[in-house]
Amino acid sequence: MLLSAGTGGIPAGLLSVFEAITAARQPRSALNWLRNGAGAGVLAEVAAGRIEISHHALDAHPHRRAADYLRHILTAGQVLPPRDEELARAERWLADLLATVGNPELRRLLQSFATWQVMRRLRRRAAASTRPRSPTAHARNQIKSAAAFLDWLASRGQSLASCRHADIDDWLTTGPGAWQIRGFLAWATRQGHCPAFAIPGPGHTAGTAISADQRWAHAARLLHDDSLQATDRIAGCLLLLYGQQLSRIAALTTGQVTSRDDAVFIRLGKHDIPVPDLLGAALLELIRGGRTHTGIGTPARTRWLFPGGMPGRPITGSQLGERLRALGIYAMPGRRAALTDLTAKLPAAVIADLLHLSHGTAVRWTHETGGDWSSYAAGLARQHVRQT
Repeated sequence: MLLSAGTGGIPAGLLSVFEAITAARQPRSALNWLRNGAGAGVLAEVAAGRIEISHHALDAHPHRRAADYLRHILTAGQVLPPRDEELARAERWLADLLATVGNPELRRLLQSFATWQVMRRLRRRAAASTRPRSPTAHARNQIKSAAAFLDWLASRGQSLASCRHADIDDWLTTGPGAWQIRGFLAWATRQGHCPAFAIPGPGHTAGTAISADQRWAHAARLLHDDSLQATDRIAGCLLLLYGQQLSRIAALTTGQVTSRDDAVFIRLGKHDIPVPDLLGAALLELIRGGRTHTGIGTPARTRWLFPGGMPGRPITGSQLGERLRALGIYAMPGRRAALTDLTAKLPAAVIADLLHLSHGTAVRWTHETGGDWSSYAAGLARQHVRQT
């Protein structure tokens, strides 16, 4: 047997892995993976003791994708301690990028900025976050922009110290993402590498929203059409009714859903929110046994409301987006329509607490829709009079 390495017994440390593989909903898929999967080959090396059970050993494995999949199995089975994989990939990406910079002085400058400014902040945010993955796109873009800017200066025969406003103006005309150099220049100014420059930001673009009729038509279909999969119905409703980001929907846990007094509640921010009966029924159905899209090696019990293909990991926001687009629902216009409606009816402080928005974001949405505390208070007073 693969896990016994020919000894007839499974190592105690890998028993949880054995139980997770044998608990697969589709046994044939598990058998095929054990026979032909590249990750299974790496698992055989681990069971035989040829590979140490550590993140470092898996990072060094020549078959990176297979080793990464096995890493998720071992982490989900608590054989390996969990780590932020997006952060680890960003660190490997940075090392590869620095290796391409031939000029030692530019490499030193870029490494200092990336290490002590961008990656340090990214690690701090990852440590404080409850999300299963850290968004690293902005950090990578900042570093890539700094590398491109330094290379661009060198091609003009200039250094960062000799850079002037006219050079910055020329750089800003090179492309729509040129403004991302702001963070690097602010850091370089503080470190005494260059004078201070005023760089305009990208500005706030409101974007478009679907109409109220479209929003409610989509929501009605999701609530009433039992032929749709529960994952799609729930994710779409959380987007259209509560304005949730796909990345946050993907990271929801079963512990955020509660049932009491014949009602179902979901906690998106600081407080439990009652959900419509049909949505509540779909949530309970999903938790009881509708979560079928899991990968080989996923433990029988998972805390994720939407488990993904990687063992022990939730679905990604991009995967949810693809599923909803197949139903004609697009995330940004749908979310904007929801927040436009909600912030017109509730004050920013309430929206922020209920929907897990920053207070600044909630205030901006409230101002855009013309909502304020006085209209909310007046509405409550009128409602109280009617009820009395």
